[in-house]
Amino acid sequence: MFCYGKYAAIIGDIIDSKKLEDRRAIQLKFKNVLSGINEKYSEDIASKFRITFGDSFQGLLKNKNNIMRIITDIEIGMAPVKLRFGIGIGDINTDINFEDSEEIDGPAYNRAREVIEKIKKLESQYAQRVSSIMICSEDRNSEIDELLNSILSVCTALKSKWTSRQEEIIYAYLANKENQYKAADVLNIGQSSVNKALKASRFYTYKSAIDTVNSFLSKERGS
Repeated sequence: MFCYGKYAAIIGDIIDSKKLEDRRAIQLKFKNVLSGINEKYSEDIASKFRITFGDSFQGLLKNKNNIMRIITDIEIGMAPVKLRFGIGIGDINTDINFEDSEEIDGPAYNRAREVIEKIKKLESQYAQRVSSIMICSEDRNSEIDELLNSILSVCTALKSKWTSRQEEIIYAYLANKENQYKAADVLNIGQSSVNKALKASRFYTYKSAIDTVNSFLSKERGS
């Protein structure tokens, strides 16, 4: 029987940050996005999300009910800037400071760092299977982690095919509680255009896969 630890550490960074033109404006945007996450998901958070370096961030969750929604909200808030995310699940060995995650450490953070580095390595090797999000938990869960990471890799592949316009429409749709009419109003287009973009981008396949991962991680599982 597999078992996931109590905490989920999320570490992320901006892809190709050195190539971005207005890095000061992007860092301010980054800070505002994370502030919004801390407010919206305060009941899920053990230690607030914060920028650790200019292009990196981390945070700690005490429950995993909204883990993929948090990542999606960060992606929406930072678009069109792209990010990679490492999710480490396990215990924490230090005291937990709600206001500052930098002094917190333990297996959850170690695993998040490990998969962030793995993503970077796969990107540099032009590997056949690359994902912008990866999960790592205990060794005994390795087969389950591999299954979840395969799903996330498919999600990355689907997203890589989205046009910039499709992405804009999809993110507006998600930001407006998956209401096509509200997304259409925000973008000043017809509802049919939203519907067409969602279907052409295979959004519903993507969303089903992301929701499956979130549902699986949110369930408490015994040893």
